[in-house]
Amino acid sequence: MAYILLAEDDPFLADGLSRTLCYSGHKIDQARTGVETEAAACSNAYDLLVLDIGLPQRDGLTVLANLRSLGQSLPVLILTARDTPEDRIRGLDLGANDYLCKPFNVGELEARIRALLRKDKWANQTEIRAGSLVFDTVANKFSILETTLDLSAREYLVLELLFQRKGRVVFKNDIIEHLSSFEREMTGNAIDIVIHRVRKKIEESGCVIRTVKGLGFIIE
Repeated sequence: MAYILLAEDDPFLADGLSRTLCYSGHKIDQARTGVETEAAACSNAYDLLVLDIGLPQRDGLTVLANLRSLGQSLPVLILTARDTPEDRIRGLDLGANDYLCKPFNVGELEARIRALLRKDKWANQTEIRAGSLVFDTVANKFSILETTLDLSAREYLVLELLFQRKGRVVFKNDIIEHLSSFEREMTGNAIDIVIHRVRKKIEESGCVIRTVKGLGFIIE
């Protein structure tokens, strides 16, 4: 699951893509102008920006250049009708991580999104293991001895974050912020309940989620 900013001024295309990506488990924010896109990207912790070049008020390439000049490392996938080699070269040189031309295949777009997220979050690994607990970064699922874990959205997001920072303490405030990207309100007590449920579901794997008093949690 990822928190994605979709910058697209065509409302029909934007709404269709949003529904498709939401169905795949992602949370989507939409921006219809370059100014909105830049402001949103600077104000929220997105995992990915899907960026049209032909945005009103401020074109997508200017937005991209401005974000990179501000030190924004947010992965960017350009999605545009501009398909000349010069356009692609300029977009990539300005800091885009991928470039896909319209019209496009939705399956290919989703695969490219998965690849960018995998590179950014998981260093291009397709499987992450801890004991017999395995996270498939392509299918976005956890399993123990090839049996897929039945996780709620909250449980999945917490376990994903712990796996992403495996071997390091994950601060409780970071977990609250991570889940709040997908839900409006999260509390420390709610996190404790989720952790308790996840512990029970992974206890057969040999993994332990240890509480670091006053800080957060670590998976070992």
